[in-house]
Amino acid sequence: MLKLEVTKLLQRFACCFFLEDQLSPENCIGIWKLVNFYYCPELRKKVFFYILHHFEEIIGITEELLDFSEQQLAAVLESDHLNVKCENRAFEVILLWIDHMPDQRQGSVSVLLPKVRLTLMTSEYFQNSIMNNAMIKNNAECMSIINEVLEVFQARGLNRRPQFVYSSLLSRPRLPSSILLVTGGKNRSTARCSYEAYDYRTNSWATVACDIPRAHHGAVTLDGFVYLIGGCNRETNLKTVQRLDLSSSTWQLVTPMYNARCYVSVVVLNGCIYAMGGFNGEITLSSVECYKPETDQWTVVARMNAQRAAASAAVLHGKVYICGGFYQTYSLPTAECYNPDTNLWTTIAPMMCSRRGLGVIAYKNQIYAVGGTINGYTPLRIVEAYNTITNRWRVLPSMRHPRSHFGIEVVNDQLFVVGGYDGFHPTCSVERYDGEAGWWYRTSDIAESRSGLSCCVLHGFYSLAENLFPRGPLMLPNVDDEGGTF
Repeated sequence: MLKLEVTKLLQRFACCFFLEDQLSPENCIGIWKLVNFYYCPELRKKVFFYILHHFEEIIGITEELLDFSEQQLAAVLESDHLNVKCENRAFEVILLWIDHMPDQRQGSVSVLLPKVRLTLMTSEYFQNSIMNNAMIKNNAECMSIINEVLEVFQARGLNRRPQFVYSSLLSRPRLPSSILLVTGGKNRSTARCSYEAYDYRTNSWATVACDIPRAHHGAVTLDGFVYLIGGCNRETNLKTVQRLDLSSSTWQLVTPMYNARCYVSVVVLNGCIYAMGGFNGEITLSSVECYKPETDQWTVVARMNAQRAAASAAVLHGKVYICGGFYQTYSLPTAECYNPDTNLWTTIAPMMCSRRGLGVIAYKNQIYAVGGTINGYTPLRIVEAYNTITNRWRVLPSMRHPRSHFGIEVVNDQLFVVGGYDGFHPTCSVERYDGEAGWWYRTSDIAESRSGLSCCVLHGFYSLAENLFPRGPLMLPNVDDEGGTF
C-alpha cells in the first residue's frame, strides 16, 4: 500500500514537472485550470506568476482570460507582479472582460477599477478614457474612486511625475518584471565592489552588496546565473569567471578562460557564452572562446578578422555582431558578424565613426552602436543603427551626454546607458532612449560614479524584485491555500 502511494506521488511530481516545462502564453490558463482541479499548490503558484508575467502576451492571443471570475481577475489586477507596460492596458482588460458578458458583469466595475493604479496614468488618458466612460459615470462607487484620483492629480499640480503611495493600490507602483543590474566598474583607478539594481517602475536604484572588484569585464545572465567574465581588478588582467546563483545568492568559480581578457566583449547565444577579443596585458586579441555551462568547459572557436579590445557586441537573428574597439593605439570603425552554424566571421559595413569603449546592443530589430571615444580621452554622443538586411548604418539622435566605457542594456523596451567616462571623470549619469519617440531622456543617477562597468538584465525573478524593491504590506493574494483566489 505504501509503495502504491509513493508511486502515485512520484507520478504526480513527474506530471507537474512536465506541465511546468510546457507552459506557454497559449496554454497557461488551461494548465492553471487543470492544476487547480487536481490541487497542485506549488505548480498553481508558478502558473499564476507565469500568467502575471506574460499577461499582455496572453490577452493578445487567447480569450480564455475573459472566462475568469470577478475574484480571479481582481487577484490578477491587484498583484504587484502584474506585468503591464502601462496601467491603461489593465483598465482596457477590465472593459474587455465586462463586454464579454455585459449584463452579468457591469456591476463588477466598482470592484475591479480600484485594482488599477489609476494615479500612475497620464491625466489625459484618465480624463478621456475613464472619466468619460458611461458605465463608470453611472456607478456611484466608481465616481468616489474618480474623485480620490482627481485629488491626487490636483495635489500633483505642475509636478507631472507620479507620486507613489505604497499603502494605496491606486498609487502603488507594480514591481518590475525585469531588473537592470550594474556590475563592477571603477572610480578613477579603484575597481568597484558594489552593484546596483534599477527599478524602472519607480525610476530608482537599490545598492547590492558584493565584494568582487572587476572593471572592463563582461556580465551576462544565463539559466538563473549572473556570470562575470574577464576584465581586471586592482592588480591584474583576469581570465577567471565567477557566477552568482540567483536562487541562493551564492558565488561560484567556474572554469577560467584560456586567455586573460581585459576590455572583453561578451554575449549569450544558443545557451552558450562567447568571450571575444580583449587585451591580455601584452597584445590585443582576435581569439574567441565559447563556454557551455552543462560541461563547464571553454572551447576555442573561429578567430575574428580583426584584433580588437574595448569593442562591444550583441546578438540579433541568431548571429553575433561586434563593432569597434582598438588595436595598438588605433580606434577601429570596423564591424563583423559571427555565424555559429558555420563557425565563420564575416566583415560587414564599417561604422561611420571609429571608436572604442562604445556600447553595442540589439534594439528595434537593428544593431545600435552608441557613444565611445576616438582617441581614448574625448567621449562621444553619437548613435548609429545598423540594418542587417541592407548592410548600412544610419545616424540616430545623439545621447544627451558624451560617454565611453559605460553599461548598455534594453529594459521595458527602452535602451539604457549607465555611467561611463565623461571626458573628465567617471560619471553616475544615466539616460534612456525611447525608440518610438526617437528621443533620449534623463533617468535617475546611479549611487556611485563608475566607468568600465557592465550591465545585464534579470527577467522573471519575482522574489528578488520583492527583496530589492519592497512595496510594503499589500502583497500578492495567497495562492497556496485550498479554496483561495487561485
